[in-house]
Amino acid sequence: MLITVANVLAGLIGVAVILMGANALRAPQAAAGFGIPDTPTADRTFQAWLAVKAVRDIAAGLLILVLLAGGTPHLLGSGMLAAAVIPVGDALIVLRSDGPKATAYGVHAATALVMLVISALLFAG
Repeated sequence: MLITVANVLAGLIGVAVILMGANALRAPQAAAGFGIPDTPTADRTFQAWLAVKAVRDIAAGLLILVLLAGGTPHLLGSGMLAAAVIPVGDALIVLRSDGPKATAYGVHAATALVMLVISALLFAG
């Protein structure tokens, strides 16, 4: 039962990350709500950077789904543990950019914490 719950949560994280990446790829201004103040979404160079970030998000979500589909709980837990570095880095970027602490902790750090809990559940199961 524990593994099933962790698998469902991992799948939800994977799908959510893919959807966020696809939305940011489709509309770069969507990234403005993720905590970096005064995001210059009209700047073409910055739009290219946002596209790279969007592709990174899509790839990270796909990796989680691939591990979910074909791996063992331990392998998925290891992948989730490694992938938790991404939202931690995003939180640090928001804080370093003088972005809102509520976004850094409430969105990015909370996502990392959920991913760490999922990893722990997968390792325990």
